[in-house]
Amino acid sequence: MPASIAKGVLPTKIGLIRLKRSLKLAKVVYKILDDKREVILKKIDEMIGEANKAREGMWDPLETIYSAVFDSYLSLGTVKLESIAMFTPSSVEVDVNVNSIVGVKVPTLQVSTKNLESLSYGFADTNAAVDNAAKLIKNILPIICKAAEFENAILSLAKELERTRKLLNALEYIIMPQYKNSIRFIAATLEETERFEFVRLKKVKIVLEKKRVNV
Repeated sequence: MPASIAKGVLPTKIGLIRLKRSLKLAKVVYKILDDKREVILKKIDEMIGEANKAREGMWDPLETIYSAVFDSYLSLGTVKLESIAMFTPSSVEVDVNVNSIVGVKVPTLQVSTKNLESLSYGFADTNAAVDNAAKLIKNILPIICKAAEFENAILSLAKELERTRKLLNALEYIIMPQYKNSIRFIAATLEETERFEFVRLKKVKIVLEKKRVNV
């Protein structure tokens, strides 16, 4: 009996039927996983496109923000600016939810902003550079969060894609070939057994006919 034969399956007709059913099921699972792989690839392409759009909308505003923050440090000094930042409440709230994409759990970020009027510092404590930097940062944070959401989704989908590919390879190159080899072996064994039994019965028949003639 070959090593590839499914463990616990005897070379019998019932064993052959079970192996054929297992092979059929493996083919169904392979088709499902292959369809899943195609959907994941399509979703990843879509997410890459969305992530690229989000990133493209970040660079110019970020340059402006860096310039505004730099001007704020120059005009107010490090200590004063960091003190203002420390006692300034958040102007952005982020709610994290979980979405399912092809069975993969992916966090989604819902960003909401508050009005700058709710800030705790007085305008006398700052200057136009600080106020401008604060407004720009508040406006770009939702874009940054959205880009992070897409990139995280891409990573999660890429991991699931790799896992799906490994399962497909295992089915295609290991599991299904083993089933096919076992089916061929059992079919050949049963055929050989039937031939042997046919020859044996034929010999028995001849012997019985000779005895009948002699009687």
